[in-house]
Amino acid sequence: MSNLMRGLHTAIVTPFTSSGDLDLAAFRRLIDLQLAAKVDGIVVCGSTGEGATLSIAEKTQLWETAVAQVGGRCVVTAGTGTNDTRSTIELTSIAATCGVDAVLLVTPYYNKPTPAGLLAHFRAINDAVDVPQIIYNVPGRTGQNVTAATQIAIAQACPRVIATKEASANLEQMCEIIRHAPPTFALLAGDDVLTLPAIACGAAGVIAVISNYAGKRFRRLVHAALDGDLRTAQQEQMVLMPYFAANFIESNPIPVKQILQHLGHIKAEYRLPLTKATVQTQGRLQEIMQGFVDE
Repeated sequence: MSNLMRGLHTAIVTPFTSSGDLDLAAFRRLIDLQLAAKVDGIVVCGSTGEGATLSIAEKTQLWETAVAQVGGRCVVTAGTGTNDTRSTIELTSIAATCGVDAVLLVTPYYNKPTPAGLLAHFRAINDAVDVPQIIYNVPGRTGQNVTAATQIAIAQACPRVIATKEASANLEQMCEIIRHAPPTFALLAGDDVLTLPAIACGAAGVIAVISNYAGKRFRRLVHAALDGDLRTAQQEQMVLMPYFAANFIESNPIPVKQILQHLGHIKAEYRLPLTKATVQTQGRLQEIMQGFVDE
């Protein structure tokens, strides 16, 4: 199993100014918060980072900024997946040039490729760019689940594909991947609330939303679980349950950005078609976050 993606990796949000531009100063501050929480890595321009609405120039700027700000203190993973293989190879090549440690490749959406098409897609990227690659299976966003059998076939055929972010919310599927995957291939939970059971079944860690603002607490849960300290992991799981739910009251990353604004870290600005949280959601999040301290 690859150790590169072990532990807690935060799918970091992308801050914007009120005029809609990248807020790089706020982005650097968010990275510093992650480093202070001692996360194992950050993922830049993923779903939580609104990667789908960022230009190539903006993505490049964010990747370069992240690599420079991190300075080798944690893993930097770039979200480079699209539904077009050639575009994905182009973005992956750019990210590799920026110095990222790995790339996250969402499975092609809208096209609905067959298992053979998925295998060809990942094989083409594997053959084109020398950088560690991670499958991102998120049926709720792509409209298509990538089965355990297909993911294992990809892992076996593509030596640069070192892990999968499994956001299917299907623990049985996760177990099948863990059970049959090559020893060099790791599974990362893609649903924060399922991190503990996934690690109990053999997952290597998680790519998470909640650690944008609860990095210390969630890192404690993740590493307690990885170290076999089930009691501590269970205690943290119960404390964090309301916050797991809070992040998905509306579409991610609407709530987490609202929470980060509530905590004074960023302005809750979004790229259309995402819009601000409703007044009701804002009130509910303020109630949930009342008295919250990441310690």
